[in-house]
Amino acid sequence: MSPSDQQSLFETEAERWELDDQNQQLIARVVFPAVLDQTYDYRIPDALAGEVEPGRRVRVPLGHGNQTRLAYCVEVDTQPATRRKLKDVASVVDKRRLLSPSMLRLTRWMSERYLCSWGEVLEGVLPAAVRDHAGTRVAELLSVPPEVIERLNELQLPAKQKAALEALAASPEPLTATDLARVAGCTTAPIKALKEKGLVQLQRERIHTRVVQEAETLRESHLTMHADQQKALSAIVSALDEGRHETIVLHGVTGSGKTEVYIQAIQHVLSFGRQAIVLVPEISLTPQTKQRFRARFGNVAVLHSHLSDVERHWHWEQIAKGEVSVVVGARSAVFAPTPHLGLIVLDEEHESSFKQSTVPRYHAREVALQRAKAENIPLVLGSATPSLETWHRAQQGEYRLVEMPDRVFSRPLPDVETIDLRVEFLDRRQRGALSRPLVRAMEETLNRGEQVILLLNRRGYSTHIQCPACGETVRCPNCDITLTHHRVEELAVCHYCDYRIDAPQQCPACQFAGIRYSGLGTQRLEHEVQTRFPHHACLRMDTDAMQKPGSHERALAAFRAGEVQILLGTQMIAKGLDFPNVTLVGVVQADTALHLPDFRAAERTFQLLVQVAGRTGRGDKGGRVLVQTFSPEHPVIQAAIRHDYHSFAQGELPNREMLGYPPYSEMVRLVVRGPSEAQTEGFAQLIAQRLRSAILEIEPCRVLGPAPCPITRLRGLYRFQVQAQSPHGAELRAAVAKAVSDVKPPEGVQWIVDVDPLEML
Repeated sequence: MSPSDQQSLFETEAERWELDDQNQQLIARVVFPAVLDQTYDYRIPDALAGEVEPGRRVRVPLGHGNQTRLAYCVEVDTQPATRRKLKDVASVVDKRRLLSPSMLRLTRWMSERYLCSWGEVLEGVLPAAVRDHAGTRVAELLSVPPEVIERLNELQLPAKQKAALEALAASPEPLTATDLARVAGCTTAPIKALKEKGLVQLQRERIHTRVVQEAETLRESHLTMHADQQKALSAIVSALDEGRHETIVLHGVTGSGKTEVYIQAIQHVLSFGRQAIVLVPEISLTPQTKQRFRARFGNVAVLHSHLSDVERHWHWEQIAKGEVSVVVGARSAVFAPTPHLGLIVLDEEHESSFKQSTVPRYHAREVALQRAKAENIPLVLGSATPSLETWHRAQQGEYRLVEMPDRVFSRPLPDVETIDLRVEFLDRRQRGALSRPLVRAMEETLNRGEQVILLLNRRGYSTHIQCPACGETVRCPNCDITLTHHRVEELAVCHYCDYRIDAPQQCPACQFAGIRYSGLGTQRLEHEVQTRFPHHACLRMDTDAMQKPGSHERALAAFRAGEVQILLGTQMIAKGLDFPNVTLVGVVQADTALHLPDFRAAERTFQLLVQVAGRTGRGDKGGRVLVQTFSPEHPVIQAAIRHDYHSFAQGELPNREMLGYPPYSEMVRLVVRGPSEAQTEGFAQLIAQRLRSAILEIEPCRVLGPAPCPITRLRGLYRFQVQAQSPHGAELRAAVAKAVSDVKPPEGVQWIVDVDPLEML
């Protein structure tokens, strides 16, 4: 990277500090990555006055021992030199700022909203690969001083030295001695001689050890849009052209062409030199998604969890320099250091993967909204099944709602039918996961040369191992759940803490040999499908089968090429896939999550069913969906089979309002965990008492608990939760912050605060 590039990063908001009064001193306000929730002031010595700036990391002495610690500079200010004696900044870690002023403001907002320290947010926002300079080394770079360039033709030098000096002068950026030798076609000896004569200047900079090469993609032109797509595009373009923030909700059925709207809106953004961020669920980062954006825009940075540290750092640098116009990625891509951002898009905005499960526990949708407001740009939220929070805001007029009720080319939505598993269960001839109607439909589909997708949102082979003689269940010793049988490895595995043992052949309690394996997982379903359809290739996609880098891509490529006729798996196959030859989708157990102790259980079930149903009928052949369920009359199942989001929302929202759940209130969940059940519960009671005292002036507001979490013991720790709800979110968060500000847990007890929780188990 050249010095000019380094100086240009975030140059629109660069700040330079000079002292107007000798009685003033420059100070750096810093925060530490650890849980020290305050800022600290340090004096900037004269030698570092030009280097310390907000967004860079520094080393500063801390505590009585003055041990040097890493910290983030978040502000540079002046104050009277006589005001107080401050310790000096010891050194500057980064050669340029890593965080722009606007990103510092965003992270400060996050620390306040999600009730964590500013330093923790900065550590979470800045990738470890960037903090550790992955894939770089410090190198000696050579350049020709201006005064030497002026008299270049007058210099009397040996031929090789002259050729090397002319090559270096012609280079647009400094070069290492090795690179210069290669360009000039000489050894390093002439270059060494130029150094000794003082004709080149040296500087030490950190450079990348290799450039990340992206595969070339054939460029494609825009598709013709139908009326609904054009209406949606016009709504986005009008906000872009007027230079204002607006949140636009694209409620489009599966296959309605939302992605094409995003692409053409981004093209409009790029036409006036701005950048765009597109956030998609992690599992949707398939070759299909990447290829579609790269085919339109060429240079696209795709950020996902399978990138190496070197690749992640390289992409971050390219984005920050403005050399990448479009950033596509999972939730953390909302922090992409785009200096000229013009548009943010969240596709499948309802997805729970947009919520971070560790500190800082942010939701990418809310962070994107805050960033879009701060930068005065549009935010587009797209989904066939919007979250009820987003839907409610659109109904209240906070967001602009644009409906896309029809599929492209006027293709019909697939016919959806239910299969009552209660009837199938009573039929003694029926054994196994696949009902007779589903088996017949699969036979007909495969005989026509078409493809099938089967959804079962449970991993493993058997989900329950129990002794019929004494009733003992094989459970995880660390967690309050049963172990799942994985037949491929013949293991019994805990899906929470990864505890694993050999699959027992007899009861561990009474040694009865007839121990029973029951319950249905994707491995068992795969075995049954292979037995029933031995002449058709079957492929399983779940987190067990897709662990190696590139495994998703290879699996979907095989399915797209027709090498595989039956694709089965968990929710990772329920969205983002577009295969015209898929004409049948089977939902093996629609009730898996419907009755969980979670107020969002109905919403998640509806979303999953509608999304997986949308994988079929995307070509000219049409499609059909069969849903196996023990509750065919349930309102959620009925709404899903009619593709009727409006009916679902109208039925579910009154329940939420009656119980004071989101979107009619904001929620904070506190989870306490520890090795002693009594001690953990006691500390949870203390937190609940303090919280009730802190919310006395907030009306309405309620505190529930403490109560054992639905999974009471996890990874060897007992868990209790306290839940606070109020329509007044800011006041609620302030009350929680006040209640826990100085609380000290007993030794071994831990606690977390989760604002806007999605995980309730």
